[in-house]
This record gives sequence, structure tokens and C-alpha cells, in this order.
Amino acid sequence: MTARIRGDGDRERGRDRGGRTEERYLDEGDEEAVSAADAAREGLRQIVELTGRDPLGVTSIQPTDDGWRIGVDVVEHHRIPSSTDLLGRYEVELDMTGSLLGYRRTRRYQRGKED
Repeated sequence: MTARIRGDGDRERGRDRGGRTEERYLDEGDEEAVSAADAAREGLRQIVELTGRDPLGVTSIQPTDDGWRIGVDVVEHHRIPSSTDLLGRYEVELDMTGSLLGYRRTRRYQRGKED
């Protein structure tokens, strides 16, 4: 199993058969890691595609060992007035190349209500 090393361009770290850590540069056919901004855009796109909800925007992004964790808020139910809309916060897990690993709703709340 290999894991990309942050900040080292296109080097990867893996374990050889003896359990020792080894580093190598990606081959030409290997996919490149996405930037934080690209991961945020992809996380937002994935949530909209999967849930069919109206997006409010990306609320958080953080690197993980396997890629990125992105927080996205969406409108789950439109109400009148809009200050009472029901919103949802989703957490999207992407790998280093921007592929979806999973997602889940972490919070459901009414717009205008404080935390």
C-alpha cells in the first residue's frame, strides 16, 4: 500500500516486503494529487450529484492520511420565509486524486438558528 507524501511533489511512500518504508516517484501513467481548492470543488459537486440538493457552499476542508475531508452545506428543505429553511451539513471523503471514498450527513439544522 502506498500513500502520497504531502509537500513532496509526486513522491509516494510505501512499504516493501520487509516492512521497510520506501519512496518512489510516480510513473507517467499514475494520477496526480488534487489541490485543496480542486478537492473542495469536487466535494461540492459530488454532494450535489448524490443528494440532488441545492448547495450553499464548502464550509471546511482538511487533509487526511488518504486524501481530503470536505464539509458542504446544502438546503434540504426550502421554506417560507427562507430564514427557516432546513439545512444539512455533509462530510465528503475524497482520496488524493479526488475520487469519492464516502460521504455522510453530520448535521441537520434550521437556517438562522445559532450553533
